[in-house]
Amino acid sequence: MNDNKFKEPPKLSGAMPLVGHILNFGKNPHAFMLRLRQKLGDVAEFKFFHLDMVLMTGAEASEAFYRAPDEVLDQGPAYKMMTPIFGKGVVFDAPIKRKNEQLQMLMPALRDKPMRTYSELIVAEVENLIKDWGDSGEIDLLRFTKELTIYTSSHCLLGPEFRYELSNEFVGIYHDLEQSIQPIAYIFPNLPLPLFRRRDKARARLEQMVTQIMEKRAGKKDNKANVFQSLIEANYEDGSKLTPHEITGMLIAAVFAGHHTSSGTTAWVLIELLRHPQHLHSVLSEIDALYDHGDGVSFESLRLMPKLENVIKEVLRLHPPLILLMRKVMQDFYANGFLIKAGKFVCAAPSVTHRGAELFPEPDMFDPDRYTPERSEDKNLYGWQAFGGGRHKCSGNAFALFQIKAIISTLLRHFEFELASHPESYQDDYTKMVVEPSSPCSVRYRRRSAGMAGSGEGQSSSRPTAETFGVFGVEVDFDLCKGHANCMAEAPEIFHVDEKGKLTVLDGNPNVMLLQKARSAEKYCPAGAIRIVIDG
Repeated sequence: MNDNKFKEPPKLSGAMPLVGHILNFGKNPHAFMLRLRQKLGDVAEFKFFHLDMVLMTGAEASEAFYRAPDEVLDQGPAYKMMTPIFGKGVVFDAPIKRKNEQLQMLMPALRDKPMRTYSELIVAEVENLIKDWGDSGEIDLLRFTKELTIYTSSHCLLGPEFRYELSNEFVGIYHDLEQSIQPIAYIFPNLPLPLFRRRDKARARLEQMVTQIMEKRAGKKDNKANVFQSLIEANYEDGSKLTPHEITGMLIAAVFAGHHTSSGTTAWVLIELLRHPQHLHSVLSEIDALYDHGDGVSFESLRLMPKLENVIKEVLRLHPPLILLMRKVMQDFYANGFLIKAGKFVCAAPSVTHRGAELFPEPDMFDPDRYTPERSEDKNLYGWQAFGGGRHKCSGNAFALFQIKAIISTLLRHFEFELASHPESYQDDYTKMVVEPSSPCSVRYRRRSAGMAGSGEGQSSSRPTAETFGVFGVEVDFDLCKGHANCMAEAPEIFHVDEKGKLTVLDGNPNVMLLQKARSAEKYCPAGAIRIVIDG
């Protein structure tokens, strides 16, 4: 490639010796990156301490970032801060091939079949925490959602031992691991600081616990499917098993994914609903229509909540918990007409791309109707990127949406809520590595009276029925496919996913009578890897 055709990204002036732009960045990373894009465009360079950092925003630059192979843009060197938490040789500290094998081992517990068993566990956890609330009161919403999601994530993903036998100790361990994720850890993850010493002690104790539970489970034949059990049973391609050290790191990664981002998002969903009564009424009507016969929350009912799901999507657009995703440039990288040289770091910024008017008209407005079939403003997979994108899109995105819907629907069935402070006082806390509402985050609640159920509001779809067409096709972006196997559950005549998560399209031009099944496979693919093509 002729490098003379490409120029290097424009650089932000004003970098200070040693620290670069970190002082302005640290005050409010989101505002800093918004200004950087407005000033220098979709590809712009700044200094992060001594590192040359290139910000990539907008759909085109984001696609280049997310689609780049690991050999070009590598996560590992960008996340050395996680090595003491996950462990040496685990996830970001592992060679690329090993890392990808490890991540694939998490998938069995996140596939369609085990996901169907999680709703009862999540609802039971919600019911248990609210059973002593009484008829009215006030809570710190963020504190509540943090406690709740650590219970739901540990129960569903790790198993009953962590939830019931080791709950208090595990919560303490997790807290010490979580608190060690500080900006200084990006550059100096092993400084002799008290919070890092607590982190290392917690990591060592968790590995002891994991080893003990593995020995206990070895004598049982009825172990239920969860991430922990999947890792115990998994093999590398060379036939070797994971060590307790590796399993411990993988479990931490799984719980971080299931809790660290979901707690803040769950809180924001309720806050935004209370800020916007018209959408709260719409969601309540949807929930009440589903459960007005006294049926319990189930996997199927949680899939029949388009209004609540659209609210969650809009919350994730306006309040993405991860606002900076980093990679190190291992080979010269070309994007949007720019050359980014090896050795630099690049980052995507979902919170900035989500505020682009070219993707989301009136981007500062809370508007869940953006995601109706008629508007589909999330159809660009590199525009709406709350879970990242491409080959490294968060594999737990389906579990996160599922968990949040189960929590919110259960809460709203039992209680009415109102904000305890002025609506605009609830703001994102950008001082934290994972963004969440600022504390205190108080809401008041009052038990719902019998007979308050609203009338359901059906959502008709403008999409054509099977009888309209004679032919349809199935296209799969295999670079995006994660092996969730939702497609096989919806349309086994068309899709097959083997035990290793490899997808095979059995019929690329199926019989027209399978169109609705194919539509469901497209709809419920967490990675957005399936597209149905209609020929009139």
